[in-house]
Amino acid sequence: MNAYIFPGQGAQFSGMGLDLYENSPLAQELFEKANTILGFPITDIMFEGSAEDLKETKVTQPAIFLHSVILAKTLGDNFKPDMVAGHSLGEFSALVAAGALTFEDGLKLVSQRALAMQKACEIQPSTMAAVLGLEDDVVEKICATTDGVVVAANYNCPGQLVISGEIDAVNRACEALKEEGARRALVLPVGGAFHSPMMEPAREELAAAIENTTFSKPNCPIYQNVTASAVTDENEIKANLISQLTAPVRWTQSVQQMIADGATHFTEVGPGKVLQGLVKKIHRDAETASATLEA
Repeated sequence: MNAYIFPGQGAQFSGMGLDLYENSPLAQELFEKANTILGFPITDIMFEGSAEDLKETKVTQPAIFLHSVILAKTLGDNFKPDMVAGHSLGEFSALVAAGALTFEDGLKLVSQRALAMQKACEIQPSTMAAVLGLEDDVVEKICATTDGVVVAANYNCPGQLVISGEIDAVNRACEALKEEGARRALVLPVGGAFHSPMMEPAREELAAAIENTTFSKPNCPIYQNVTASAVTDENEIKANLISQLTAPVRWTQSVQQMIADGATHFTEVGPGKVLQGLVKKIHRDAETASATLEA
């Protein structure tokens, strides 16, 4: 069975999407439509901007979404997923690719999500840290016993977790995790504590936008970050999407469940190969590939 997976923030690169724009009339049309919807020429930043330009939150999230979704649409009849999943932001790309959201509505939600997250980051300084070489339950226990707000935010693969929360609490947790034997506990250069209670203002703002958006039944099950299980019901999809900003990304568990449900081949749709690497660490025998523009 074929699983299609969609990357999240951090996969962006200068020049992303230019090959699609130059080689596909459909891609060109969708990119131009995106410029109109967003109200600024995001294609200029994607195709010619510096890494620094692409780091701006209002650019990063729509850029990765556009690269992924437009690539999926150029695959045409070759896009035949039995199941889909996306890492954090990538969940929106997966929903559009699977027909649960229109291109326009997906882009508007992603843009609103980016701006809401940016605002939440500005309310209170917060951060995230990567933790390598410890069991999940050890990381969870240390987060739970550290003063302040710090939680497990991204379960990326066995032995690789990201924690998220208040700056002081994350620093204290990192020290405790190193003492516990972590190979690394490294604060990340991110703007805020994504997938933690610190994102509650953004969750509230996005919830209103999601409630006012029409969702359809997807063409195949989507394995959502919050539950790591197959979902096809529109109302359940909405509820999970609203919870996603303050809940952890259960990527390890999602991939394990997809494999348990019959997935044998994972195709990453969008910039980079990060998710393929994680899939291989979760299940060594899984086949992985990158989606490429059909000539």
